[in-house]
Amino acid sequence: MPNGHIIVADDDAAIRTVLNQALSRAGYEVRSTGNCATLWRWVAQGEGDLVITDVVMPDENVFDLLPRIKRVRPELPIIVMSAQNTFMTAIRASERGAYEYLPKPFDLKELIAIVGRALSRPRGAAPAGAPPENEDIPLVGRSPAMQEIYRALARLMPTDLTVMITGESGTGKELVARALHDYGRRRTGPFVPVNMAAIPRDLIESELFGHEKGAFTGALQRSAGRFEQAEGGTLFLDEIGDMPMEAQTRLLRVLQQGEYTTVGGRVPIRTNVRIIAATNKDLRVSIQQGIFREDLFFRLNVVPLRLPALRERSEDVPDLVRHFFVLVEREGLTRKTLDGDAMERLKRYRWPGNVRELENLVRRLAALYPQETITGPVIEAELDTLPLATPAAPAANGAARKANGESESLSSAVERHLSDYFSGYRDTLPPPGLYHRILREIEGPLIGAALAATRGNQIRAAELLGVNRNTLRKKVRDLDLQVFRTAR
Repeated sequence: MPNGHIIVADDDAAIRTVLNQALSRAGYEVRSTGNCATLWRWVAQGEGDLVITDVVMPDENVFDLLPRIKRVRPELPIIVMSAQNTFMTAIRASERGAYEYLPKPFDLKELIAIVGRALSRPRGAAPAGAPPENEDIPLVGRSPAMQEIYRALARLMPTDLTVMITGESGTGKELVARALHDYGRRRTGPFVPVNMAAIPRDLIESELFGHEKGAFTGALQRSAGRFEQAEGGTLFLDEIGDMPMEAQTRLLRVLQQGEYTTVGGRVPIRTNVRIIAATNKDLRVSIQQGIFREDLFFRLNVVPLRLPALRERSEDVPDLVRHFFVLVEREGLTRKTLDGDAMERLKRYRWPGNVRELENLVRRLAALYPQETITGPVIEAELDTLPLATPAAPAANGAARKANGESESLSSAVERHLSDYFSGYRDTLPPPGLYHRILREIEGPLIGAALAATRGNQIRAAELLGVNRNTLRKKVRDLDLQVFRTAR
């Protein structure tokens, strides 16, 4: 049975009650308060083995209190919860020494698991030093998908681990890489981005590692490579999937041995650089095709980080639109507002160009339209209407497509099924709770298919689905799915 004394600080009495009951059932002693003053008094007196706290309290912001707590109790684990689910909230929690950050609403089972890990971990000194706060961070969005990204980034800030960022073009891979650098341990060093796809293949090695005078025709003097330029900082290798095989071999040596030689040079040069790579390709397919080294992939894929496409987080579109209008206003253009119809059209759009496409649209709206409020017809005129969600097709059409051997999209199939479902109730409505019932019906087969495809390997299935491993395990339990591991 677990044991430990936990202090809960939240100005919401309902949350205090729920946490008190859940933690008590888990075997912990719990003491709760609704203000920072009492929290500080208890902690200063040496009470509590762990703190769970909200950010915004009636008498003080917890982020102002955390440095004082860490000075007197540097090994005290603190779990920060907040409904202000922004990137900066997660980063500030990490900067001020929080053990974990949880966005509200939170999952009680996950919280209990985090408490257990925190109390069982070896105690060590808290990380020191925090960069200046910056509200201008370009990572925007409060969706569950982005919350997972923020939490992952917050955990990675105090480390130098190699990160592999994957995602479609326009999802913001370089922005994430810059955030890892600007808020991490190497923020005082240089951030050097390299786009592999933009460099001629025969010049990539010289670009990365530098060259000596006379190394090749046209090498009239010694030139420093990107590794040398990034010394003490971060080297961001964008579009890593386009790196030629010869350069891959040399990069692998750098990662394995921590040294490289310039083109035409003979003396090994030690390097102190953090590597962050990014790609919009499936490198596992490239490995199968023989155009990407498997051993290099595993060296780069220490921490995989998948950025969701904008269509996977359409609830973030309003926040992103407001953010981009603020940016264009600073550039001298007029800030606009969108009416409800216009915003709905933007949320329904498929966004093949992702966040970059949305930003360009906002700039166009600010530059070309004189009206202060943008309406739905304007958005319809600006966007390609083909990616918009199409109306549900009649069941007969679906059957006809099957008969003709045409494939039906998942969206069309779901729309057709729901149309049939609603028509069965005629003049009445289905029972309440339809949203969660439908999601559960879709979720089960999806997770089951992913587990089947990965032979029951939950780690690989989580990676395939783009969800956290703990989230997947919880879904498997909640949906009562049977998992069978099989050999390949």
